[in-house]
Amino acid sequence: MQPNAKTDGMTAQERELGAIIRAYSEVTDRLKSAHEQLAQEVARLSAELKKKNAELRRKDRLAALGEMAAGLAHEVRNPLGGIALYSSMLERELADKPKALNAATRITQGVRSLDRLVGEILDFAQEDRLDLHRLKLGSVLNTIEESAMHWAHETGASLLINPTAYDVSIDADPQRLGQVLLNLVMNGMQAAGKGGRVQISATTKSDGSALIEVWDNGPGIPAEVRDRIFNPFFTTKDAGTGLGLAIVHRIIEAHAGTIRVTNDSRGGARFSICLPIGSDVGGLMMETGSSTPAALRPTGS
Repeated sequence: MQPNAKTDGMTAQERELGAIIRAYSEVTDRLKSAHEQLAQEVARLSAELKKKNAELRRKDRLAALGEMAAGLAHEVRNPLGGIALYSSMLERELADKPKALNAATRITQGVRSLDRLVGEILDFAQEDRLDLHRLKLGSVLNTIEESAMHWAHETGASLLINPTAYDVSIDADPQRLGQVLLNLVMNGMQAAGKGGRVQISATTKSDGSALIEVWDNGPGIPAEVRDRIFNPFFTTKDAGTGLGLAIVHRIIEAHAGTIRVTNDSRGGARFSICLPIGSDVGGLMMETGSSTPAALRPTGS
């Protein structure tokens, strides 16, 4: 066969050139694919870095705010104790003078309101040291049911807990997690109002973490305030302190978990809490059959 003889209409040189072109095209396609994957990964890492930097800045701001608030709270609490003492003495002295007694009672109520605010500021400012246990969520939910009775009576709303939630295993500080859930339930009942309802569900996700959700059938949270809902001293209530949800966020963050809020498709706000289980949780884990939190105190929001 001659060097330039054709086989199937192509010369050996043409076949060789075709193979080179195909190989070049394959390499080019692989390089293009690798470049696209690299660009996507760079974009993902950039977004993640931006998010982490924002979280770090938020933590720094909250730490500075917490230190300042704690200092102010301590300064306020000292004279507040004296005012409370003298107002209670004044109430006893004015027992037979209704008009004057009413004024003294208002002073006492104002002092108590300020003392609650100071307590919440100190609660927000304190370092979160968790007593972590492996437990069933039911040990926390049982106490939530009892503590929520007062708010159910006051608001006319009801609390419904998915039966499967009781058996979900979690790694948590039962006292602090109870504070979180009661706060969310309290807010949900106030939003839902008379005849409304608040629901709690919990499941174990495929990655082993626990997902706890609290939602209500109230009006939901306006989109323009949703990004600020966990900021300290931000509130949409006439009489709120704006610290309740900030404390909730801080407690969940201390558990190495996440909390986010959305408006449920059926109406109302939905809070979703994701808690890691096992090695992903900081601190010493203790196996316990049951760990029931003490009496829970919701924080104002």
